[in-house]
Amino acid sequence: CWLSPEQTAGKQKPYMYTQGQAVLNRSFFPCFDTPSAKFTYSATVKVPEGFTAVMSATSWEKQKDNTFVFKMSQPIPSYLIALVVGDIVSAEVGPRSRVWAEPCLIEAAKKEYDGVIEEFLAVGEKLFGPYVWGRYDILFMPPSFPFGGMENPCLTFVTPCLLAGDRSLVDVIIHEISHSWFGNLVTNATWGEFWLNEGFTMYAQRRISTEVYGLPYTCLEAATGRALLRQHMDATGEDHPLNKLRVVIEPGLWGVNPDDTYNETPYEKGYCFVSYLAHLVGNQSKFDGFLQAYVNRFKFQSITADDTLQFFLEYFPELKEKGVDSIPGFEFDRWLNTPGWPPYLPDLSPGQQLMRPAEELAELWAADGLNMEAIEAVDISGWRTYQLVYFLDQVLQKSPLPEGNVKRLSKMYPKISKAQNAELRLRWCQIVLKNNLEAEYSKVKDFLHSQGKQKYTLPLYRAMWGGSEATRALAMETFSATAPQLHVNVQNYVKKILGLGGAE
Repeated sequence: CWLSPEQTAGKQKPYMYTQGQAVLNRSFFPCFDTPSAKFTYSATVKVPEGFTAVMSATSWEKQKDNTFVFKMSQPIPSYLIALVVGDIVSAEVGPRSRVWAEPCLIEAAKKEYDGVIEEFLAVGEKLFGPYVWGRYDILFMPPSFPFGGMENPCLTFVTPCLLAGDRSLVDVIIHEISHSWFGNLVTNATWGEFWLNEGFTMYAQRRISTEVYGLPYTCLEAATGRALLRQHMDATGEDHPLNKLRVVIEPGLWGVNPDDTYNETPYEKGYCFVSYLAHLVGNQSKFDGFLQAYVNRFKFQSITADDTLQFFLEYFPELKEKGVDSIPGFEFDRWLNTPGWPPYLPDLSPGQQLMRPAEELAELWAADGLNMEAIEAVDISGWRTYQLVYFLDQVLQKSPLPEGNVKRLSKMYPKISKAQNAELRLRWCQIVLKNNLEAEYSKVKDFLHSQGKQKYTLPLYRAMWGGSEATRALAMETFSATAPQLHVNVQNYVKKILGLGGAE
């Protein structure tokens, strides 16, 4: 991806980055572009003066003539080779971690992540075994980067949307850190079994999060994920073939791009299947022991779901004897090959203690006559991101609210209506649009000018286009101003929403 200066944060110099997942690195260097093959690599990269090159490598050094030499000493699949060239600098944030960013973002990045990463890494090591990649650096990408994060080994690429200014989104990085064991170390052999990467990573992420933040908070975060799975399955239809864990990627006339199979199912349904395996074991520390053994057994290999499940049954011979792989309704085969809602859902009830207050507060705000005494009795100053997100999701579901309520809500909670946290900004903008709060349309515009992440950009354009004449005009005006700073795929998706003839 070649970015013009206006697509960067500094707006001064061009920028180049690669995105290999799923099958895109074949256009960057000759390779067997399949996750079933792993290899080490070295690279020599010469860049112009005033630019720095970094790669997903275990070692690198700068030589004369602005030439950088990289070596990755651990075998990885082709999709994890990544290169960035830009005006970037770094700052140490831990004993084996630094942040990389454009000079205008480096202070914010250091402040947000100083001391944070090591804590997450240490908990990951305690749960899943040694961290084998040496360094864990984070590179904050330009605002036009369309994804949340990409777990390139030694150097995770992330959206600058994580720089909320108050550390309220630092836990998003736990997902990318968890890939260090599940995905990068033990890898799905084919993209048809992507759930092996993502389902195990979601499970690992939530294990780390439980250790760091406690079970109620993790259950609340998982409930947010379950709601996204519900939305996805409602939109596509439960029996859609993509809603299987084992997706058949059929080559048609021109083959199939595995990216087109990307959705919530491998993440959240995959998480439910791993949770089901843990439920069969019935003891968290025994299942943690299994995960360590699994990583150790298959590290640096690419495997199939059959390998995983066979190892599970061998590790727990008493479960194999009981025939847990063929319990009616929960057969392993059904999990893998039948589309639809997961047959087993982990118990998220510990999250209720955080959900209930959010639900009750949303009810109060949706009432015809506002009971300000009851509203003021609820103190949200201690609520963490996902509790606030859950509250705003409830408000959005009840919108449009009675006349004047959203205006008062905005005044009452500047922590929400003036937030720099992208998850809160997205939902606040959705509420503003759904309630036609014209006084705050500028916040929608500002948010879309500040970043180009697909997950935030598309829902806002859908909301504007599905709204009033005024919001449609806002959509057109914002898109014509921001199109040059968006990734080409995101530009095309927005064009499609606005009926401007973009591609799917």
